[in-house]
Amino acid sequence: MEEKATTEELTRQLLAKCTFEGLAGPQRCGVSGGADSIALLWLATQAGLQVEAVYVDHQTRSTTNQEATFVSNIAKRFGASFSTVQVEVNATSDLEQQWRIARHKVLGPHAMLGHTADDQAETLLINLMRGAAVHGLAGIEPGPRHPILALRRFETEAMCAALDIEPFEDPSNSDSRYQRNRVRAELLPLLNEIADRDCVPGLNRTAKHCQSVTEFLTESTIDIDPVDTRTLATLPRALASQVLREWLRDELNHPVSSAELERVLEVVDHKVIACEISGGRRVARTDGMLRVES
Repeated sequence: MEEKATTEELTRQLLAKCTFEGLAGPQRCGVSGGADSIALLWLATQAGLQVEAVYVDHQTRSTTNQEATFVSNIAKRFGASFSTVQVEVNATSDLEQQWRIARHKVLGPHAMLGHTADDQAETLLINLMRGAAVHGLAGIEPGPRHPILALRRFETEAMCAALDIEPFEDPSNSDSRYQRNRVRAELLPLLNEIADRDCVPGLNRTAKHCQSVTEFLTESTIDIDPVDTRTLATLPRALASQVLREWLRDELNHPVSSAELERVLEVVDHKVIACEISGGRRVARTDGMLRVES
């Protein structure tokens, strides 16, 4: 019978898979109280980082004060500082996306997030169902913002168990109205059954391959002005799309959908003068130059 690893041994094993290298100074870390974010906070502090745990309150449940206190106590135990931020979302559709946008906005573009290899597999499948191109199939970008992306969900749960912490389980994670929950609870288990193996590693390999393609495209277009429609019109469609994706992601702090990108390309092609994008914004053209308007 395999002996259970000690807390120190498990911490060392998981840290070897993380990407905390190169980070210096104070770091923000989104912590919901779930196993993934708790493991992220623990591993970040064990990597020697000065961390602020940030709990984002979406104001959707009456228990958020207790959840914030739970995260605050864990942060104190781990030697991290703590803050909580309230956000308000009034969207009537695509609530998951609007929550995500609001959360990323308050955390900032460099905050560490507790996404794992399982999240990567789910993201790839969701993007595939949306008809995503290679950029969408690249999934979640690895690196300092997603330092535990190589870990599996069972490993973050094991880390919490070793720390004698029972993570908070967000009730919305089992709500079948949300697409990601159904991918997690229904689609991935069905794929595993059909393939007769764990599909998460293979899906992560696909994402890694697509990331190498998007990195090449990014390097090939780094000197191109993303708002000059005259320049964009001279490029192959794949390169123009890549330039626009990168520009819009920087402007909006989140990736754009394929449908949004197609609408923006119509502005570039002078088929329309402006188009609507997410968050009540739009992309408009004046004298051949693009801009994002609120």
